[in-house]
Amino acid sequence: MHTFINVEDIGDLRQALAEAQEIKNDRFKFQHLGKNKTLMMIFFNNSLRTRLSTQKAAMNLGMNVIVLDVNAGAWKLETERGVIMDGDKSEHLLEAIPVMGCYCDIIGVRSFAGLTDREYDYAETVLQQFIKYSGRPVFAMETATVHPLQAFADLITIEEHKATSRPKVVLTWAPHCRALPQAVPNSFAQWMNAADVDFVITHPQGYELDPKFVGNARVEYNQRKAFEGADFIYAKNWSNPGVTNPADYGKITSKDMAWTVDTEHMSWTNNGKFMHCLPVRRNLIVTDDVIESPNSIVIPEAANREISCSVVLKRMLEALQ
Repeated sequence: MHTFINVEDIGDLRQALAEAQEIKNDRFKFQHLGKNKTLMMIFFNNSLRTRLSTQKAAMNLGMNVIVLDVNAGAWKLETERGVIMDGDKSEHLLEAIPVMGCYCDIIGVRSFAGLTDREYDYAETVLQQFIKYSGRPVFAMETATVHPLQAFADLITIEEHKATSRPKVVLTWAPHCRALPQAVPNSFAQWMNAADVDFVITHPQGYELDPKFVGNARVEYNQRKAFEGADFIYAKNWSNPGVTNPADYGKITSKDMAWTVDTEHMSWTNNGKFMHCLPVRRNLIVTDDVIESPNSIVIPEAANREISCSVVLKRMLEALQ
């Protein structure tokens, strides 16, 4: 595996889940693969779980790790071509990327959506430059439009906690005080469509995700109807994707607190498990009693980030052998 961005990159999901369980049973089993290999993690944005879980996964596999915070510990980087660089950006990404590639064997990139130019964001401009110019295998640690490591961990978590062979999984929009990207819901939808689950997406009118991620999912605008009989509730805010109205891209066009997941919402489910990628704004996305309930699996979900990343890095290292 040379790149990891979308669900197609992981191949057969059953095999990937089996590999995840194998690694979970012995996290240090494949240390020999990473000996004398270096992972470079490049962050254009803040991170807690992604930073810690990816670094831990790499260490479990015997790798050396270099972490670069572009906005805190490096020159400010220009990403656009044709720009006269007479401002505050001292280095161009097109020189920085091949230099970074000289110092490592695998590169992980984290860069969020700007939420002002949909075409630029959905072209994955920054990530694609790393793929093109680094000369190294590249994986996404969340980008403008996707977060595959999170979605893979979500799938592992659902597999571990499901009570039926084909559970009903609901992705529900919830209100937020800030405009957030669509990366997490995009990837979650993509991976659930590929998995053997009954998948439903629910959100207010106008918040439709890009059709290439929605796929064959059932879209239900009535949140209560969507929740009925659900085995898993995955709550996540996203700003307006601009699908129905491009002028709304990246904007908050609804703050309807009726969509906050509370005890009443969960009572509509089939004793459903509550999931969220974290960090979560309590009493906006979800109430205290729900996220602290026995049916909340947000911590095991976060722990599985180490496992999902371990599978990805293991496969990339194997390709380098």
